Amino acid sequence: MTQPAPAAEAATRKSTPADGGSPWRTAVARADVRTLSLLGVLAALIVIGGITQPDSFLDSDNVQLILTQASVIGVVTVGMTFVIISGGIDLSVGAIVALASVWATTVATQEYGFAGILFTAVIVGMGCGLVNGLLIAYGAIVPFIATLAMLAAGRGLALQITDGKTQMVTVDGVLKLGERDSYILGIPPLVLVFAAVTVAGWLILNRTTFGRRSVAVGGNAEAARLAGIDVRRQRLYLYLLSGLCCGIAAFLLIILSGSGQNTNGNLYELDAIAAVIIGGTLLSGGRGTITGSVLGVLIFTTIQNIFALNNLETATQQIAKGAIIVAAVLVQRRSATTT
Repeated sequence: MTQPAPAAEAATRKSTPADGGSPWRTAVARADVRTLSLLGVLAALIVIGGITQPDSFLDSDNVQLILTQASVIGVVTVGMTFVIISGGIDLSVGAIVALASVWATTVATQEYGFAGILFTAVIVGMGCGLVNGLLIAYGAIVPFIATLAMLAAGRGLALQITDGKTQMVTVDGVLKLGERDSYILGIPPLVLVFAAVTVAGWLILNRTTFGRRSVAVGGNAEAARLAGIDVRRQRLYLYLLSGLCCGIAAFLLIILSGSGQNTNGNLYELDAIAAVIIGGTLLSGGRGTITGSVLGVLIFTTIQNIFALNNLETATQQIAKGAIIVAAVLVQRRSATTT
């Protein structure tokens, strides 16, 4: 009788719950604990903000500001979550946002109106993601190197397009989305888009074959290949998805700022990776949640808002952010060694 290959047998064991489904129950329990912990941190920050700045922090305008600022980087973080879950990394997201935003706000593009700006931002983002995916999946280039090259190229091309100047948006349909009159039940359109992307990302990750394959590739790429998954094609799709999220984020940033600049998206890669790590996604891949990543975005955005309201320097914010990232990685390593 033919025995299954060890890797294939391991893949089968990973995909089939043992002991009546206890591994799945354990994983769900861990996810619930992480989510509750993140909610607790966010609640603590809200209390701190309310105590230090009682008149301004809990004001409805400030709450809308926090959610609006979280929306742009939040959309990028959803795409980054998929990439990191699969065992990859994308250092080019900020540069892609910048390139998409300046390409979509050129005079030639704005002649096509609202649809032209949206289409260009999304296509440029997906095009950059496609290049990343091809280099990594079929060119066998390490994700760190491939996306670092895209970061440099994207920033350079954005600078060349703008010549270092700000490109103002003149399309009324785009500008009106950033005005208070366009709010729906008091909610800015950018926040609604962020919510829609979050829900779509959660459904894709948790309720589709694509999501399960992404987790499998991050957990053990060789076992995933032996189980019949086209690992290279899956990685290509994941970077394409990340590029799509960057394109959407670029359009949101255009609405928010009313312009396109080559400096847009500065350090977005750091913010997105930090939010994903804080949310509990393993840097080595194979585990992560969209919910955790979104809570990570809200935590960082709230911290930045509290610091700004208390007139703390940007340098202090960056130091605090770095400390939080290190603490989150240490917690991940500790939890990994105890399981």
